[in-house]
Amino acid sequence: MKINIKENTLELMLGDITKQATEAIVNAANGTLLGGGGVDGAIHKAAGPELLVECKRIRKGLLKGELLSTGKAVMTGGYSLPAKFVIHTVGPVWQGGANDEERLLSDCYRNSLQLSLDNNINSISFPSISTGVYRFPVKPASEIALRSILEFLDQNHLGKVIMMLYSERDFDVYQSSLKKLL
Repeated sequence: MKINIKENTLELMLGDITKQATEAIVNAANGTLLGGGGVDGAIHKAAGPELLVECKRIRKGLLKGELLSTGKAVMTGGYSLPAKFVIHTVGPVWQGGANDEERLLSDCYRNSLQLSLDNNINSISFPSISTGVYRFPVKPASEIALRSILEFLDQNHLGKVIMMLYSERDFDVYQSSLKKLL
């Protein structure tokens, strides 16, 4: 499914984000930036060992070696990935919805898009952030993600945004949410 928002395009696709040739892909990272499971592990594996080296350097640059805060975003090279850049963002762990998870998830999308805009990146692919091991329910996550992206694209010229969904079930949920938002 593909829609146009002013001079931008938003597209829902089914597939593997590590195969995307957009200028940037988004990594649903953990706060250590050192890789993990799910999308994070797949991106680190596909990018090669140089990604981990750069992530360690960024981690050392954070205040007192702290974790990257939930909702924030940082950028690295893409190394062996088709994408030139990887934008790492830490999604919220679902705790029932009473711990500001909605705002934090929205921040992941907005901060990643803003980082793209600030670096003249014209195409970006997102996974469904926080819906795996962080247990954020897919339906509300899809609505938050798509609303955040649509609002950003309505205010900014970025180019192309792809929601790369790994399962047909997630694709169907995102497609239904997008139709509802339009």
